[in-house]
Amino acid sequence: MAAICPLPGTPDLPTLRSKLHGLLRFLRDALPISNAHTVDFYTESVWQELVDMPPETVLATLRKSAAEPTEAGSGFTALPKVFCETSQKLLNVEAFALVAKHYSVQTLGICTPFEELLTALRENRKQRVGQTMKAIEFMNMKKSHEVQAMSELICSIADHYGLKQVIDVGSGKGYLSSFLSLKYGLKVYGIDSSNINTHGAKERNRKLKKHWKLYHIQSRGDASELPFKMAEEIKLKKKIKCKADFEEVCNDSPANQEKMSASGVLPNTSGSAVSNIRKQMENLRVQPLEEENLCLENAFSLIDFLPVNAVEPASSSQVRNREMSEASTGRRSMTSESSESSIYSPVTSFIKADSELHDIIKDLEDCLMVGLHTCGDLAANTLRIFTSKSEVKGVCSVGCCYHLLSEEFEGQHKECTQENWGFPMCHYLKKESWCCGRNARMAACLLPTESLFYRAVLQNIIKDYYGIAKCDRHVGKIYSKCSSFLDYVKMSLKKLGLDESKLPEEIIMEYFKKYKPRMNELEAFNMLKVVLAPCIETLILLDRLCYLKEQEDVAWAALVKLFDPVKSPRCYAVVALKRQH
Repeated sequence: MAAICPLPGTPDLPTLRSKLHGLLRFLRDALPISNAHTVDFYTESVWQELVDMPPETVLATLRKSAAEPTEAGSGFTALPKVFCETSQKLLNVEAFALVAKHYSVQTLGICTPFEELLTALRENRKQRVGQTMKAIEFMNMKKSHEVQAMSELICSIADHYGLKQVIDVGSGKGYLSSFLSLKYGLKVYGIDSSNINTHGAKERNRKLKKHWKLYHIQSRGDASELPFKMAEEIKLKKKIKCKADFEEVCNDSPANQEKMSASGVLPNTSGSAVSNIRKQMENLRVQPLEEENLCLENAFSLIDFLPVNAVEPASSSQVRNREMSEASTGRRSMTSESSESSIYSPVTSFIKADSELHDIIKDLEDCLMVGLHTCGDLAANTLRIFTSKSEVKGVCSVGCCYHLLSEEFEGQHKECTQENWGFPMCHYLKKESWCCGRNARMAACLLPTESLFYRAVLQNIIKDYYGIAKCDRHVGKIYSKCSSFLDYVKMSLKKLGLDESKLPEEIIMEYFKKYKPRMNELEAFNMLKVVLAPCIETLILLDRLCYLKEQEDVAWAALVKLFDPVKSPRCYAVVALKRQH
């Protein structure tokens, strides 16, 4: 292992538990707001049950609070009175917003600055291949932002600790895995439970390798630029069809064997390989440039598969041929080097907390385990594998889809015998038997939109005219397909299997007119949920960080803000490293 330099200081376990204790005091009263289901907003009189003030007051106060900046570490000395002690209704929306801001990850002061961590790690940083490649050329803006930031951190940790192997859990389409292998030369295993994702990742990685090679050829000097100059000249000339010719040349007939030899296409035997290549080079020099079958990919793809020293140097009189050969040799050298040092292997497997990595990866060695937006329990299982497997020396995990987490103390799971739950993980929350609830975990996904209002009013109609108090079936995302509330109700009733003829259009519009003036209640309530969302995320992230701090073999653990939250809302990474023995 490389020499270890001091990493940034992080809050110790007692400090984190103290902050967790304060957060729980607030959430015990606030969770009913997060857990209230929007669908039942009017049928259950949610506003009247949980809020003791007009919606206009709530909206105005929350908008004012959102416009005020909050510094990290700022807040209050004692928890202000936010809820009524007897009715549990919200009394002070200004205090509500203040406390919610205080318990966000950034304001609590529990985050380790990304740049500070990189600076500490870069002391032993090696010069990696492909430093100039930009992820933006291969993926959309959001994914590019995420992949570049996370891969920079992963590579820095790998270099710092002398690790070469990376396991990307929940690798999906393979963007992070491909980037780590192509740019940084790491040996990456991308594990995903979906065979479709794995197959797609292989194909995507093949295309990325192709673009990566061309990208680096462009960045090389003089001789390496020649193939591109040729390609540009070819495009300027008149194009002719070559597909049929190519297929004819590739045919196994005796007549076409002569064409293969004349065109320089490699035969099955290797005895005349060099002479055929020389013929090919000569043909490139003397044949008209307008022949499209001399384009960059066709002209150079076959020779690139030969070993670097398979082609003898051309004579001094064949200057242009030598330059082209040098360019080709450079490409083959780079291909050979990347194939040995930059390997990405997609693997289809379902990862659990007790998964045996040796059964999935036969050449498992000391490695890092990473995950970019791993859904639900997969993020928690990634951390458990890190703590239980000696080969995994570090972890960098960005979770998402909190609503898919399994909760040990949620009512519906009381009879379940599951051993490893997604939440909680740390001893403190387990001792408290703490439960968030699915609706609370979904709070971060909510936005105040008209579609929520439509769905809430629809529920009242279903209750009054169809006698269904609780509808288990989902309407789905049909709002965008509807031109009006009337259209929305009709389409929803059909999807729910209810007789729409039972409900006249006049009645539907009466409901709309009745609840339209109360739409601000739903908007204000959803804003309360949105304000609470960072607190729910803080609870989940603190749970994971405390879990890591509780492990004896973990030398360093932190929360790191990797991404711009505007570009990527799930922006916090849980990073941990084991002690070096």
